[in-house]
This record gives sequence, C-alpha cells and structure tokens, in this order.
Amino acid sequence: MSLQQVLSEKVKEAIQQLYTIDLESVELQATRKEFEGDITVVIFPMLRVVKGNPVKIGESVGQYLVENLKEIDNYNVVKGFLNLVVSNEYYSNFFIKIKAEKHYGFVTQLEDSKAVMVEYSSPNTNKPLHLGHVRNNLLGYSVAEIIKASGKKVYKTQIINDRGIHICKSMIAWQKYGNGETPDTTALKGDKLVGNYYVKFDQVYKEQIVQLIDEGKTEEEAKKLAPIIVEAQEMLRKWEAGDDEVVQLWKTMNGWVYKGFDQTYASLGVDFDSYYYESNTYLLGKDNIEEGLHKGIFYKKDDGSVWCDLSEEKLDDKLVLRSDGTSVYMTQDIGTAIQRIKDNPDVGGMIYTVGNEQDHHFKVLFAILNKLGYDWAENLHHLSYGMVDLPSGKMKSREGTVVDADDLILEMAKTAGIISKDLGKLDGYTEEEKNDIYKIIGLGALKYFILKVDPKKRILFNPEESVDFQGNTGPFIQYTYARIQAILRKANFDYHKDVFDVILHEKEKELIKQLELYPDVIQNAANELSPAIIANYTYDLVKSYNSFFQNVSIFGATTDQEKIFRVQLSDMVGKTIKSAFKLLGIDVPERM
Repeated sequence: MSLQQVLSEKVKEAIQQLYTIDLESVELQATRKEFEGDITVVIFPMLRVVKGNPVKIGESVGQYLVENLKEIDNYNVVKGFLNLVVSNEYYSNFFIKIKAEKHYGFVTQLEDSKAVMVEYSSPNTNKPLHLGHVRNNLLGYSVAEIIKASGKKVYKTQIINDRGIHICKSMIAWQKYGNGETPDTTALKGDKLVGNYYVKFDQVYKEQIVQLIDEGKTEEEAKKLAPIIVEAQEMLRKWEAGDDEVVQLWKTMNGWVYKGFDQTYASLGVDFDSYYYESNTYLLGKDNIEEGLHKGIFYKKDDGSVWCDLSEEKLDDKLVLRSDGTSVYMTQDIGTAIQRIKDNPDVGGMIYTVGNEQDHHFKVLFAILNKLGYDWAENLHHLSYGMVDLPSGKMKSREGTVVDADDLILEMAKTAGIISKDLGKLDGYTEEEKNDIYKIIGLGALKYFILKVDPKKRILFNPEESVDFQGNTGPFIQYTYARIQAILRKANFDYHKDVFDVILHEKEKELIKQLELYPDVIQNAANELSPAIIANYTYDLVKSYNSFFQNVSIFGATTDQEKIFRVQLSDMVGKTIKSAFKLLGIDVPERM
C-alpha cells in the first residue's frame, strides 16, 4: 500500500474517531514549495459533512496523525490545508525497498487479465514510410510497451494496405517506364523505388489530363479518360480476377516494399507480433453482415444495399454492403476485428493507432461491433493523433514532397552531430564512437519531441529545436543519464550495500518523492494511452536530479554513509530514466 493510500485510510479513521463521521474520500496533493511539508490534506471538501472551522479540523487531524502514524513527523495548517511532514525514516526505508527491485514501477503480468492488441503503422505498399508514419509507429509502439509494463499481455500488429488502385498506379508506372529496374540494380530501398513510380504515375496522369483538356475534353472527362488511369483500373480488375501475370508483378513489387519497410522499422526500433494484409482481409465481414441481417441489427434498402441504423448512438446510418453485394471499408474492418479475436482468443480489447481524420469511422465501427453483441467491443479504443507539420508546410506523397522516414532519421543524426561538435560535447571520442552517439542522440531527439506531446495535438516538428541540449528535450535527458553513469564510474568504493540512519537533504527527499510517483505514472499513461505522461515525468525527474546535483555534493559528503547513499540515489535515478525511456523506445548513451 502506498503512503497516499495509508494516509487516506488514517485521515478517514481520524474523522471517524474525532467526529464520528464516515468520510467517503480524502483529497491529497503535494505540499506547495513555500510551506513546510511533503503531502497536504485538503480540508475544504470535508466541510460538506464535518461542520466546523477548517483550521481547527486540520489541527485535530494533524495531531491524530502524528500520534498514530509513524510515517508522519510533524504538521502545520495554513487556512484549509493540512501540510504533513513525512519522516526521514519513511523515505530511507522506501528507497532501500525500491532500489532492490529489478523492474521498479512495472507490474508483473496478471495471469487472469485479458490481452490487449495494439495496431499501428498500417502503411500502403505504394510508397515508403514518411514523417506521419513515424508519429504513428512511435505512438503505437510506446503505448504497447507502456500497457505491457502496467501488467497486461500485449500483441503488436498492423494491417498492410497491399491492394487497390493506389498499388496498381505504382505497378503500371513501373511496367511502362521502369525498364526492368529493381532495388538491386538501382541500389535503392524497395519501398523508395516503388514510391518513385507512384510519383511518376501522378506526373504522367497530370500531363495526360492537360493534353485531353487541350483536345476539348472537360476536366472531369479528362480525369476519367486519361490512358494511364484506364490502364491502372484494368490492372486492378485483372488482379481481382487472379490474372497470373498481374498477381506475380504485385507479389514482386510488394516484396521489394516489405524489405524496405523492415529496414525502416529496424532503424526506428519498433517491432510487430503479427501482420494482417488487406489482400486477405478485404473479403472478410460479409458473413457477419448476413448474420446481422438475420438478427435485425442491419436492414436492407429497396436497392439491395445493407445499412446499420445508428440513430440511438447519435450517428448517421452507415452503409455496410453495396447494392451489388460488394464490401465497403467498414465491412472489412468489422470482419478483420472479429478475425483477430478468433486468431487470439485471449484478447479482450484492441487499440487502433490511426490519425484523427478517422475519428468518425472508428466511432461507427465500435458502435456496430457493440450492436453485434461482442463483449470485447466495450474495450475498443481509437488512439487518435494529430498530424505532423514541418516549418515548410504540409506533405503530399503523390507529388513526392513527403519527408521520408529514412531520410529524416539520417538527418537527425547529422543535426545531432553538428550541434554536438559546436558544443564540444564529444571531444576525445573516435569517429566511430561519435557516429554511434549521434544516432542515439538524433533518434532520441526525434522520438522524444514527438512523444512528449499529447497524442491528440498537432505537432510542428523542428529538427534543430528537438536536438537542443537544454530544456524539455531528449538530448537533455540523455545527457543527464550519461552524467550519472560518469558518477558511478568515478565511485571507487562499493555503493551497493544498504545505508541506514542518513539524515536526508531536502533535495534528496524531493528526488525520492519523484521516484515514488513512477509506478502510478506508468498506470496513468497506460489508462490514458499517452506516452506524453511518461516523457514529461522523466523530464521532471531529470530537473529534480539536476537541482540535487547542483546543490548537494556527492563525493564531498561529510560521511561515507552519505556518500554511498548519494551515489545509490544517482544510480536509481539513472535506472528510472533508462526504464522510462525504454517505454518510449529511446536509447540512452553510457557516455556523452
């Protein structure tokens, strides 16, 4: 039981003993810095049931706690706030306990809890991953790791959009203009090569539209009649009919793309437990629609199309099957969700990491799955996130103006190198060591800049700003971790034994209080599906450590016990930084 829980129970006990009244809840908060104390009991909410002067009530409760709770040394009352001074012994004992825990803050996987499936990435196979995908992957991966740390089993998955007209556009352009080139003959990553032909298609298509308009066609007619779009549509029809030549080309080009994606995922440090492909799932859902029709969940219009009435959910009616019997996206999303539970019967909920332009789609999807009567549908979440903009403006993949994920990762390492050189941070390192550290700093800067922001907010990404070694940035936190490792290397004595009876400096108590928050921060981040909670906690911990470092001499301590304790405290802070950053998918350098 945490100190906050113990305190809440004891305050309730005090009110019962002193006023014979049962309190439902107790409001606690951190004591404001200008007052003496560690935890504050807010008296005002009690006045609804405990009649009297708030200062007198605070004095009575404070006295009771000092007499009946060994963890409380003293108290003071300021208006309706009871400020409690937690004992030195409590902090010492708490620290001894947590430093012995191998995975402090993490909850062991609960045997009887349902697993959670987290979907992220879900790219199209007609282009490489870009900056928008980077935010998606970082968010999905981090949320999966945080939920795992909170005590649940997690499956990481994605659905690859490997079929449709977009894919055929790249294929037809390669067929017409590629001259048989491959990733091997061009030394290009497969996803980049295929993406180039997607851009090529768009260029040719636009030229053909202009030409047709010059010949007297309307713009609408020209868009439909342009030879290259007609050829792409014919290729799609052939693919759907199982044409051997088209299917073989599709497999070959998708194979190039998958190899490219795998390299990008490895660079980003994200992984997956399973893959779903739209080419396999696009026919799913029709049986479920048929079943829903029999149950009266769906209804058929005169033209034969099938709809779902969502008026009770305050949503518009939704088409789930066209009049010709073909699927819409909603059909296959319903079928895919159901299939995933069949594949993983221990899954009790799913999280979809998809941009906020799909907010309505997921409200409808979840509402329909609820109507179909699946109990797990109560535990479906859309991890909705805002777009990523650059100072130069929005990205457009058709025109080839996207920020390529691989290029961005390389650029971040270069930016980290330039800034590190200017600051003289890595003097005395070999070039190889420097390059390794630049990668860690650059990628850490990118990930932290994106993950420290609430997922729902739009981001304006500035590479130079993200690699700043001051402020709320990844490099600032990484630098503090490296500083702690330098302290541990400097300690020429055994600092692992337990230390008792050390009178704690105020800065040491503040640090232990920050460490005490970590388990709750993980649970809160898991509940809110927000890596930003972990990121900003880590920044607060680092600020607290740097304040301790500047105000308390570690190796100049007056006693050996104090010296050992301060190195131990530094070590524990370092381990917590590393643990928290691992949840964000960020590495920390041992030297910097």
